[in-house]
Amino acid sequence: MAYIEQHTLQASVPVRLGLIGSGWMGAFHGESIARRIPGAVLAAVADPNVESASSVAAQLGAAKVTADAADILADPDIDAVIIASPARFHADLISRAAAAGKHVFCEKPAGQSLAELDAALLAVENGGVHFQIGFNRRYAADFQAAKKDLAEGIVGEPQLLRSLTRDPGTGSIGHAARIPAWTIFLETLIHDFDTLNWFNEGAEPVEVYAVADALVEPGLRDQGFLDTAVVTIRYSNGALAVAEANFSALYGYDVRGEVFGSKGMVQAGRPTETAALRFTADGLSADTPRLNVELFRDAYTDELADFTATVRALRDGDVPPGAFTLTPGASDAHRALAIALACIESVQQGRPVAVPARAAAGAAKDGA
Repeated sequence: MAYIEQHTLQASVPVRLGLIGSGWMGAFHGESIARRIPGAVLAAVADPNVESASSVAAQLGAAKVTADAADILADPDIDAVIIASPARFHADLISRAAAAGKHVFCEKPAGQSLAELDAALLAVENGGVHFQIGFNRRYAADFQAAKKDLAEGIVGEPQLLRSLTRDPGTGSIGHAARIPAWTIFLETLIHDFDTLNWFNEGAEPVEVYAVADALVEPGLRDQGFLDTAVVTIRYSNGALAVAEANFSALYGYDVRGEVFGSKGMVQAGRPTETAALRFTADGLSADTPRLNVELFRDAYTDELADFTATVRALRDGDVPPGAFTLTPGASDAHRALAIALACIESVQQGRPVAVPARAAAGAAKDGA
């Protein structure tokens, strides 16, 4: 007996990704690509620390290892890159990747000044490649649920917004002296700035006032170290927002967002690892997450899945996913960095500072 019909199946070609940077976050992104995102392949790992790159590649099955990111950018088999190097290299790597025709996912911040970021985003536009920045909170289920309520008008017109990041700690920061200046704004609160911008969609940040200090490590205050900050932001629609951060929450990793509006309020985030509460003779308790990759494990995976899906659609000539405010692109990277840099100026000058707007020409094209 023979088969009634026989069809040729077109196997889907996986998206081949190159990882630039094999440190803490890079290694986790590499693991997501290799183990949690169907249709994606971790093809190569680049890091000046070849031992680190080789270790990550061996654990995750990446075939190619190099000390020079240029090898990945020149590789015709690589569809896109994940940039997880130290922040000072981000803008240059974005520009070089775009010039090489590689789609780009970059950890925040995408640049350390607006001038270098604008140059990198111009390279993205000229290269016709897709760009996504790693604002992972947009992919957390509770933040998406809050955004959905806001988009449907359930909360009404936003009036007061709040976002906070409290990193887990022990009451001291052993590596504080090695933390780059202004990290609390450029690499921590920048997530909160994007959350507030996303929650208050359609409005532009126009002014900030920031205060910051070394309250966890006061002995480093004279060296300019900052571990605690509070920022107020005024938006073009009149809404007022507060963002706060601290580098040492003894109870665990705590990230939350809130919007109070003319019709009600919505909140996202919780300091407990699960919704389960423990009631004993010692009182009420709950487990709390101690690492970012614990609290946002699914969000980190989903942001890369989103990136991979768009890269595949563009590569294969399919219609790319429709414009949806979930995916953070060029204008989001610029807006959040503009707030962070204004905060630095505000702390230095001790006064409110205007947030520079992105030039209309540069904002005309976003994402791909």
